[in-house]
Order: sequence, then structure tokens, then C-alpha cells
Amino acid sequence: MKRHRAIVVDDEIFTRKGLLQLMDWEACGFEIVGEADNGEDALELIARVHPDLVITDIRMPVLDGLELIRSVLERSTEHPAFIILSGYSDFAYAQQALRYGVHDFILKPIDESDFTAVLRRLSERLHREQQNAQLYHNHRTSGLLEALMMNKAEDTVVARWEQQLRLGEVAHMYYVLVELNDQHPWRTGDDSALLPLFQFRQLTEQALHRLVDGKHPLYVHEHRNRIGLIIPDHFLNCYEAKIEMFMKALQQELERAMPLKDREASRVFLYAGSPVNRLQDIHQSYACAKEAVLHKYIHDDSGIVVYEEGQMPALHYRTICQDLLDRLLEQVEELRLEELLTTVDDLFRSFREECYAPEAMKMSLHQCVLSMVRVIQNMQGNERSLQSLESMMNWQDMNLSLGELQRLFTAFAEESGKYIRALRKDCQQGGIQHIRTYIEQHAAENISLKGIAARFYMNPVYLGQLFRKTYGVYFNEFLLKLRVQEAKRLLRQTDLRIYEIAERVGFGSSDYFVTQFEKMVHATPTEYRNSLNAADKTERAGQ
Repeated sequence: MKRHRAIVVDDEIFTRKGLLQLMDWEACGFEIVGEADNGEDALELIARVHPDLVITDIRMPVLDGLELIRSVLERSTEHPAFIILSGYSDFAYAQQALRYGVHDFILKPIDESDFTAVLRRLSERLHREQQNAQLYHNHRTSGLLEALMMNKAEDTVVARWEQQLRLGEVAHMYYVLVELNDQHPWRTGDDSALLPLFQFRQLTEQALHRLVDGKHPLYVHEHRNRIGLIIPDHFLNCYEAKIEMFMKALQQELERAMPLKDREASRVFLYAGSPVNRLQDIHQSYACAKEAVLHKYIHDDSGIVVYEEGQMPALHYRTICQDLLDRLLEQVEELRLEELLTTVDDLFRSFREECYAPEAMKMSLHQCVLSMVRVIQNMQGNERSLQSLESMMNWQDMNLSLGELQRLFTAFAEESGKYIRALRKDCQQGGIQHIRTYIEQHAAENISLKGIAARFYMNPVYLGQLFRKTYGVYFNEFLLKLRVQEAKRLLRQTDLRIYEIAERVGFGSSDYFVTQFEKMVHATPTEYRNSLNAADKTERAGQ
């Protein structure tokens, strides 16, 4: 597979050189084709080498990382992916870059394994996008779209297309993005079973033809992971001239047309930009449609978003509140499933009702997942054994509805909780073995269940229950058995007096020792010793 081209931008030379040496770029699917120490030089370098990826520090002289990204985005609709390097102190500042669609944030100091995973995911995404881009360039209208979106189309070209698409006489038109959601390998278990974008495009064209009775030419275009449509006002004649009603009809038509295997597991979302009067201005509607995409999760119930100037709710770029995260982690660790489901519902409801931007929601979920993974790691577990981990690590590049994302996250939280419980059980079993060893080594001392529980930071009642469950006897019975066994050994091997033996094996009273010994051995200590002596005499007499 062809390697993607990347550049590194950082004003600290040691950071740049260290990053170049730290990573196995080829194994991650990249090659470094340049580096710069400030944003201004980076702009020139990007224009010259056309990289697929720009890795940039967020704070630099001359032109900082955010200004660099903004400048690149303004110059072209085709631009590289961006990964931002930042410190914890830059986080609030870096949140602004969420609006620019950066691929990821990497915190300094850089963790090699984490960065490797990010690069590999990005490499796979870029490969898919390049395949789609090739189809884009082969399409007969690709040049027109590029010119229109950049607002650089020549008037004669636009006039010709307006005539061909019968758009010259329309009062207004919309740009609409159509998005297929919830198609992912963690549901099917097979990437090849997913519906390809070009097939979804064909379904969209067919659905449009049915809605407009095949009487009008269509303008359909493949974007990265969506289908773009131009919807003129005469398409709306049968829908009370309302774009929302037309979009709902198209959504229903598409969902009915989906193959049966995809129909039950997929949702279609549509996003409309603001209306424009001329094809020349369609780029404005396209930009508004992309803005509407950012409100996707707010409209998860309907799957339809229409951009309205001045009416769109303000998006929030905050992360999950600490109290909610703490409650979620506690319920996962204690496996309180009913409460956990309620908390997850609260979390996802807050995403929708508090108008979280998609990137902010992604960061919040990443924080939750990372917190659970750290608990597992701290308990010496292997988070890679979780079947649901892959979906939570890689969903960001997929089109997912909020409901499906909640389902995947809930499955991960439940599996994490069950795994943590198993790890805790293993840890407890290992701990009870340590406690047994301690008892065996100190049986002759003045030990008690309460004292041992305090020593091992456990509740004495719980320790007593765990001990009986593990070994089938109560603690006191186990301790008595150890002491009596040691007393029998001393009776056999020494001539110590009974009270001396009682003291040596941990009994404070010789009378109590005799009573407990007799209960267990069915003979007093003296009788036990005498029986041994009598047997010895009999054996000697026989000789």
C-alpha cells in the first residue's frame, strides 16, 4: 500500500527530531517529506509538497498551529489531515481547533504506542478517502463541483450546467447531504458485508428518481462519506414546498430501498443547507449543510437537520463533568448494571440536550473509555481482551447515530465491569492465599480474625465469609486445627510439659488447651503421649 506523505511542524528542534526518530513511520503507513519550525514556513511547505498529514504544535511563533490550520482550510477544499501536539495547559486553547475538524490531539510527552494507533487509524481512513477521491475525479461533474464549492466556476460553465440541470428558472435550491449511519464491522463482523458508498449513491439516485417521477435531471455527488444533492424548489412541489417534508420522504424511500440485511441495522440522516437563488451560490448552501452536520446528535430522533440562519443552537465544546464520570466509573467497578444504564442514559441525554459538538462528545467518550482502561490496567488486566474495545477505539471514523453509539458504549461499559469483577475475584483469591500463609506462619501467636482483617485492610465479617467460602471451614476452626497439629508434633518429638506445649502453640490457658485438644483428637494430650509410649514399649517387648 502506498505510504501517505506527512510533515512535522514544531518550533522546538529537539521535539521535531525526537518525534522523527521515535516513530516507525513506515509501519504506520506514512513517510516524512518535510519539517518546519513555524506556521508561515509550514504554509509554503504544504503548498509545495502537498502532504496528506500535518502534525503541528499548537503554540509557535509567527503563525501558530490554529492559524496554520485555518489558513490551509481557507485556501482549498482539498487539504491534509491535521494532528495537533499540545500540553495539558493548551487544552482550553486547543478546543477551538475542534471547529476545524482536526483528526486528533496528542498530548506531550508523546506515548509511542498511543501515537502509533492514531497514525494507523488515520492511514486507513486516508486510504479509504483516496479511493473515494479517485471515483470523484472520474465522475463527469467533479470539476464543476470543485469549482462551485470554491466559488471559482466560470460564468459560462455555470450557465451551461444551469441549463442542463434546469436550474436557471428556479426560485431557490438547496444543497443536501445524505449520510448512511450505523454500518460498521462490529455489528456484522465482516467489513466486506458493509454497503459501499457507491452502492449507497446508486440507491439514492434511484430513490430520487422515484420521488420526482424521473422527470428532472439529478445532481448527485460522492463526498468523503456522504452523498451530496442539489434539490431545486420544483422538487418540493408535492411536499408543500417544504424541504423538511421532502427530506423525510427521501429518508423513508431510502430506508425502504436498503437491502434487507442493511435495513434493520442502518439509519439514514439528511442535512440541508440554507436556500440560495443561483447555482453560482451553491457553495454557500453546501457550507451551511456541513454546519448542519455538526448538529447531528441533537436531532438523533428524526435524523433530519435543516440549517436556519440565526436559529441553530449554539454548540458546546465542553467535556464530561467530573461528577458524572466518577459516578459512571464507580458503577462500572461495582457492576451496578441498572444504575449504570441510567447513568449512561443521562450522559447521552446531556450530549443531545446540552448541544454537544460532535468533537466534544468524542472527547468525552474517549475520556470515559480511557478511565475504564486505566482501572483494568491498574488491576493487572489486559484491556485488549475486551471484545468491545475495538469499537470504542475506532468508531470516530464511522457514521454512527447517537442511539447506536450509546449501544456500543453501554456494551463496552458492561463488559468492562464484568472483566473488572473477574479481576477482583482473581485478586481476592490470591489475597486469601496470602492470608492463609500468614495464619500458618503465625498460628502460635495471639492472632484473631479482627486483627488479621485490619492487617490486610479488610472488613472482618467479609474476611470470615471469604475464608469459609474458599476453604470450607471457619477461621477459628482452621486456627485450632493448626495449633492442635503443632501440639501433637511437640508431644511426639519433645518431652515438654503440657502447659509448656499449650503456651508454645498459642493457648493462653493449659486447661482450655486440654479441652480443645480432647475435642479434636478424642484423647487428652497426656493420653495421646502415653499411647505413643505404650506402643513403643510393646514394640520393644516384641523384639
